Amino acid sequence: MTSRAPHEIAIPGPAATFAATLSGMLPEIETARLRLRAPTLADFDAWAEIFTGPAGPHLGGPFDRDDAFTEFAASCGLWLLRGHGLWTVERKAGGDPLGFVLIGFEPGDQEPELGYLFRPSAEGQGYATEAARALRDHAFVAMGMDRVVSYIDPANPRSICVAERLGATRSADFDGAQVWVHTPVAPKAGHTRVHTPGIPKTDAMQTSKRGD
Repeated sequence: MTSRAPHEIAIPGPAATFAATLSGMLPEIETARLRLRAPTLADFDAWAEIFTGPAGPHLGGPFDRDDAFTEFAASCGLWLLRGHGLWTVERKAGGDPLGFVLIGFEPGDQEPELGYLFRPSAEGQGYATEAARALRDHAFVAMGMDRVVSYIDPANPRSICVAERLGATRSADFDGAQVWVHTPVAPKAGHTRVHTPGIPKTDAMQTSKRGD
């Protein structure tokens, strides 16, 4: 087991309780197999595995574990700055995190980005496509975004395949990355469920009609 640095470990007490309260305010999205939920410090091992592994160069690396934590903190911090950010993806049946999806906006980005990052053990099972599709729909319906793109390293064929399966179209390359533009697709009623604290669980289409 990886030895965790002090900054990776939650300290019980009022601050940790407050962090849990903030996390509880973020929307939770469910698909047929998956749950997209707020990230926690306990999820960082999965994030570090992705960023320090073979996918690192596709994400702007290579990264060491501390570099990965900086990226993790920045992605989580977007929630406070922009109202969107990082979700941890896990099976509805439970277990360790499979990976992450996010609506990001980092330096160099020209517009909000739909990102998907999964552990090697979770690849090849359709999880990235399922989670990214649910988040794309959430971005257009619940968040009211007009346009979402994915910036993809040309040397990352797995991510390109996911973009194609989502029906994204390739635009002009930007800063050495392929730009894939996502368009709204009406989600099927009951296919994806969104839960925001204080609001009953509902499918994404009904959420749109209610303006949640």
